[in-house]
Parts: sequence; structure tokens; C-alpha cells
Amino acid sequence: MVLSQSIARSPALEDVTIHIQKLYKHYGNTIAIRGIDLDIRRGELFGLIGPDGAGKTTTFNILGGVMEATAGVAQILDLPARNARNHTGYLTQQFSLYPDLSVDENIHYSAGLRLVPEDQLDARRTKYLKLMQLEPFRDRLAGWLSGGMKQKLALCCALVAEPQVLLLDEPTTGVDTIARREFWDILARLTAEGITVMVATPDLDEAERCDRVALIHTGQIQQVGSPAALKAALHLSRLVIRTADLVKAEQALIPLIEPNGQIADVSTLGDHIEVLVKDAQPGTALVRDRLKQQSIEPIQATDPTLENVFIALLRRKGSIPQSIPFPRSQQFATPTADPATPKLAISARRLNRVFGSFHAVVDLDLDVHYGEVYGLLGANGAGKTTTIKMLCGLLPISCGEMSLAGERGNLRSAALRQRIGYMSQKFTLYDDLTILENLHFYSGVYGIPPRQQREKIRWVLAMCGLEGQEDLLTRQLPGGWKQRVAFGASVMHEPEILFLDEPTSGTDVLARQQFWQLINDFARHGTAILVTTHYMTEAEQCNRMCFMVAGRKVTEGSASEIKAMQPGQLFELQVETLQTSYNLLRQHLEPWRISIFGDRLHVVLDHPDVELPQIRSWLQTDAPSKIQPIPFSLEDAFIGEVQRAGGAPP
Repeated sequence: MVLSQSIARSPALEDVTIHIQKLYKHYGNTIAIRGIDLDIRRGELFGLIGPDGAGKTTTFNILGGVMEATAGVAQILDLPARNARNHTGYLTQQFSLYPDLSVDENIHYSAGLRLVPEDQLDARRTKYLKLMQLEPFRDRLAGWLSGGMKQKLALCCALVAEPQVLLLDEPTTGVDTIARREFWDILARLTAEGITVMVATPDLDEAERCDRVALIHTGQIQQVGSPAALKAALHLSRLVIRTADLVKAEQALIPLIEPNGQIADVSTLGDHIEVLVKDAQPGTALVRDRLKQQSIEPIQATDPTLENVFIALLRRKGSIPQSIPFPRSQQFATPTADPATPKLAISARRLNRVFGSFHAVVDLDLDVHYGEVYGLLGANGAGKTTTIKMLCGLLPISCGEMSLAGERGNLRSAALRQRIGYMSQKFTLYDDLTILENLHFYSGVYGIPPRQQREKIRWVLAMCGLEGQEDLLTRQLPGGWKQRVAFGASVMHEPEILFLDEPTSGTDVLARQQFWQLINDFARHGTAILVTTHYMTEAEQCNRMCFMVAGRKVTEGSASEIKAMQPGQLFELQVETLQTSYNLLRQHLEPWRISIFGDRLHVVLDHPDVELPQIRSWLQTDAPSKIQPIPFSLEDAFIGEVQRAGGAPP
């Protein structure tokens, strides 16, 4: 097939920056992209979202000029994508920085590759370092930067050539919540300057910030529109149900799910159940009738999320993976005489860890019960991974007390380690072994009997969708699949305590949903689970959680409790000139209180009666056409708690 170079452009599309028409890409007999059509306008923040293997990275590689299409049109600024590389900045999924070069040196090197004139380099470098808040770190080696700072430096390197188009393939994977919000506010500012930004993200909360998104599945675009339009087109309402017995409520509601019935989906989160219904009032009545034997709080009806849209689409396509029961041989639920006081699995008192002059964990108290999912949340460098390594015996404590599974003596003993599962932030697999060899190794280390080994390994392969591919070297697997295998390896021996350090980093929405089904299933069978994550939608799955700042615990509770305890109120503002209003408010309010969400501003106010009139006065000519209070999200609560406690570490 010949790649066409000519297109017919209607007058209405004169501001189109990226034009894709009938685009195909074949890898042998595999068709990665199947006739994609897209037009993306100048100054638009456009999201491409889809599961692993949907065709997102292939699309970016073609637009970035590093891969030829099999057929169709891929144009940027009316040029074939390969010929438009001087006008395009492209951030791949892997960091494109040199860790042994400083911030300044990385930018200088990128500028040299892009032939930036020397007389313009210093002004551009200063401009973008200031925009990314990296100016104080110009001499720091890139390898010593946090994940968020690395991504902002990579963006600086892409921007120094002042491209008109930015292609960002999952730019915030592994980046903490605060850095992600800063990153997306920067993207909004760039689009206000006329730069076209196309971004792929596995986090649908992030995709809510885009002007428009395209849902891609099996190489085809399924839906395109603004997040608000896509959610409205779903024609479903979301009910939030709180009850003391979530498992019993879930079991009662799941049989009511029908493709054309009143209930479209049921999902259990940490302290509530969410039900998607065709109509709010009849749906509420149906739920109440089915749960009439239970005590439930007032049911809240709210709008669906973009994740609801995505899951509903994949459900209609039959692409939701079936749950595969774990071949369980034991259960760790250990009831006590008083059900209100479940047995402790993990306990820590005044736990400390010091590295030289750096106090990584400070006087941490922690209790995790059997059958509980407990979230440890914090910005990069807050002390989460250090805490987990101390708790599971990989790192000695500086001072304090702790117990695991009732043991207080030798917490590093082989016998105790057989009762613990650990999935680290880095992959816990050996890249030069096959998938099967890795699983045999771990099942041997954990002493799983041979008959159970075969059964457990079959389960891991089926759960990962890798049956028939078990002889692949682990390094050949995409990141999301590696995470699946690593999770399987960490639970094959049925641990009674499970430590998961960012288990879903880099995985897509479907994989995360599958992970959490498994995590919740282990918890329901009595396993105590301590998990870290940067995805606040995932944190909602935890029964309880705490926020850590600079090694200290600053708040603790369920997601609902933490959101309810936030001071002040969150407001959504509809304004005419988004970026101008955003810049004005940042001159008067602390920067963390203002953020851009799509075509709206979100503002946190502690004293609305006093501050709302001030906001109207500050904006003057761009007075908001609409101001409405909205509930705090867990992300809002997290950022507020962290900033009030002193902010995130650099």
C-alpha cells in the first residue's frame, strides 16, 4: 500500500494541526491500527485513551515520524508527519534524559540536536525552567531528580525547540499526584499559547482535563468528544451506596446487571458501592428494594465518570476480562471474640528510619487488620517505600516497635517471610528468565508443593492472558503485562500479609480493574494488604488510608471520612478566558488552590463568604458566568492535606 500525501481540507478545518485519515499499520499479520480518522485543532489539549495494545503508541510513533504507516494519511501542519519533525516535540513512554548530565546540560544537548540558535537558547531555557519550576535545580544531575521533575525536564527538552505540536505518550506514569496536577496545569498553559498537545494517559481522571478525548480499542476509534459530551451520551446515572456490609450488598445487586436493564454495572470501592443505572429514580427504588433487609445511608445520585464511559464501551464490545478464581487452599480471616475489634496483622509504633542526616520516616504509628486493604499515600519521597521495606524486613528500623502476624521477635526469619508477599515498585521478575522460569523460581522459593505449583502457575498465566506464551523472556513483555506476572508471583503462596508498592503503575484501566478485583478477593479471604498508589481513583478502593508528608502521617481514615474532614469548599468556575483567569487568581491565592479542569477552573476556598466576592473583584472583566460548589475529590483532599502540612519534597 502507498501512503497518500494529499488531502482535501474544508474551510472549517483550516485550524487543524494534526490530520489523520484512514490510517493503517500492519506488523506482519497483526493489524495495530485500522483506519483511524482524527482532526485535532490548533491549541487543543486532546487525549487518546484505550487499553494496552489498543494502538496508542503506534499512532504516536507514526505522528512522531519514527515509524511509517502502512496506508493512509498522517499530517502535521499540512506536512507528512515525518517531514514535520522540526515542528514536533515527542515524549515517549521511556525517559529520554541522560541521568549523568545536569538539568542544564540535558536541555543544551536537546537544543543542539534540534538546531536551536545559540543566541536564543539561554532565553528559552530560562523561560521553560521557570515555567516548570526547575530553575533552582539547573545544576542537579537528571538521575537525582524525582519522577515528576524528570518528566518536567523532559518536557523542557521537547519545548526548547519551540514546537507547534507536542506528542506525549503516557507522560505522568509513576509521577505523584501533586506533580501530575502541576504537569497538567502546564499543558493547559501551553495550549493557551497555541501549542497543540496530544496526550495518551492510562488515568481517566487525567483525561477529564482534556478539551476532547478519543476512545481507541483494537486499533479503531470508537468515540470522540469532550469528556462532558461522552458522559452525557452514556445516558446513565451513578448511584453511591453506603452500607455496613458491602460484600452482602454487592452479592445482592450483581445479579441485576443486564445489558438493557435498569442496572448496567456494579462496583465495590473501599467504603461504598457504585451502581450505574439507566434512570436515577427507578434505579434508586430498585436498589432500595433489593437491599431492604440492610441498613443503608441515603443514596446519592451523581454523574458518571469518564472511566464509567470507557468500561461501558468495553463491556458492550465484550472486552471485559472474565474473573478467574484463585485456586485457594487456606483462609486467614481470624475472628476475635469481639467483631468490632478485628485482629491486627501489622502494627507499628513510633517507627523511624534515618539515612545519615535525612529522616525518611518519623514516629509513624500504623495498624492494619486482617481482611483490610490499607492505603499508604504520599508524594514521591514521602517515605512510603521506606516504610514498606521496614515493615517486611528488607530494611532495619532506626527505632520504634513493630509486629507482623503476631510476631515481635525475629521479623526477618524465613518462617515469617513464607507468610508475607511483597511486590516492589520495581519489577520483581528476572528479565533474562522466561515467564514460566520466573514462576517456577518463586513457587520454589515459597515452598509451594509441586501439585499446587502447577495449579497456581496455570492461574497466573490465565489471569495475565499469557497462556501459550509462557516461554517468552520476561523482558519481552510490555510494562503492564510484567506487572500482572509480578503480582501473580507475589501471591501464589497465599500470603496472609501482602505488601504492594505501586502495583498498577503503567497499567491500563482494564488491568487496574482486574488487579483490584484480585486485591479485594484476597482481602475478603482474610489477607491483610498494605498498598501504595499514585492513582487517587484506586485509593478509593482502600478500606482505610493515611497520607504521608516528609515521613510523617498527617491524616488517616476512609476515603469518605478524609473528604468530609476537609476545611472550606471546592468551587467550579466557568469563565470566558480560562488561562487569563487562572493566572490572575494565582497572583492572589496559593497556587495549589487553583487548577484547570478541561474548560473550567477549580478553586479551593477556606472562607467562601469572604473569598467569593474577592474572586469576582479580582477577575472583573472576566467575571465567572457560573460558580457552583462541588464535592471534594480524594485528589483535592490529598493535595490540600499535603500542602497544609508543608508541601511535597522536591
